[in-house]
Amino acid sequence: MFSVMPFGFLFIFVFMMGSVVSLSSLHWLGIWLGLEVNLMGFIPILVYRGITQETESGVKYFIVQALGSGLIMAGSLSCYNLLLSWEVPLGGGFSLGLLVLLSGLMVKLGSFPFHFWLPSVMAGISWFGCLILTTWQKVAPIFLLGVLVEGLRVEVSLDVWIVVIAGLSSLVGGVGGMNQTQVRALLAYSSIGHVGWMVMASVISRNVLMVYFLVYFVISICLFLVLWWFEESNYGQTSAYSGKWGKVVQVSTMFMLLSLGGMPPLLGFVGKWLVIYSCSSTEYPFSIVFLLLGSLISLFYYLSLMFSILLFSGSSLSSMKGNVEFMDLMKKDGPSINSSLDEGFLSPVKESIFLGRLNFFGFNKSGVSLVYTIFVLNLLGGIFIFYSLPLMEFI
Repeated sequence: MFSVMPFGFLFIFVFMMGSVVSLSSLHWLGIWLGLEVNLMGFIPILVYRGITQETESGVKYFIVQALGSGLIMAGSLSCYNLLLSWEVPLGGGFSLGLLVLLSGLMVKLGSFPFHFWLPSVMAGISWFGCLILTTWQKVAPIFLLGVLVEGLRVEVSLDVWIVVIAGLSSLVGGVGGMNQTQVRALLAYSSIGHVGWMVMASVISRNVLMVYFLVYFVISICLFLVLWWFEESNYGQTSAYSGKWGKVVQVSTMFMLLSLGGMPPLLGFVGKWLVIYSCSSTEYPFSIVFLLLGSLISLFYYLSLMFSILLFSGSSLSSMKGNVEFMDLMKKDGPSINSSLDEGFLSPVKESIFLGRLNFFGFNKSGVSLVYTIFVLNLLGGIFIFYSLPLMEFI
């Protein structure tokens, strides 16, 4: 990517610094400014190749994020008119400005009921864009939401509404993903479901939110990089999943999907178990039922994707048709999983411009060994933390 767009490092620095400015500011204007800088740095990452689908997704993302920023600005101005203060967190009880402000943060997150833009945007962008969109772009909004909820808990009880939003986000993420036939859109609904868990964690404790987000961040990075490498490898050679390293990537991908679904004893289970454990001591213990139901439904499409990898790897590794069959699931505008196959899904010339540069990340045998190492740490870390959690009672 960076050989095609040598100024990519600049834009990465810009959108990361925008998030840092938002999280470091005690002033709502500073928060808004940081979010705008983040947006201006991320848009070129989405549209730099000039592919129609990516440009369309970039325009959609810009419009939605501009709407979210406008709501945050309007809400903060309304609260300033009421309280004569720009400080965070706000006080003074419930107001229309506070509701608009929370709505702006929900739009930024892609949470229910403002989740409709996320699957359509992710379905048309590159894997690197999907990785940033589902991880780093959620850092500032989710932690700002946590700070706002924690500061308002004494003044006004918004917990009930936020808990309802969290439960519905998890359900939407589970039910919506069942109807998807593209891996990118499927992982978008997975992200919506995890946002529900994060919103619930923001109601419980900031520490719980940090742990859950860190676990989700690590698993998502590993999974998206493997899918990115897989897409590039299948254009370079027909035996990308054969041999020793191919089996390692297969097993790692399947276990990372299970970890993302929260299966014990993997690392993804730790974050969800911590939310459940902490929620049981609050006044909303039954709210966890909706989160668990959405997570259970999400496991259906995680397992479907895992079985697709198994069937692909076991049947037709020696032919190009086998590569097209599974790659058809990963295309940005592909047909149903059960439908007949088309010809290739993008021009190999266009794809090679971007995908051929993955050697920048070292995605050869050393890159696969790195993925394998992260997978082992994921498994061992999950087991270690799982068995050490009971010690929290004595610490």
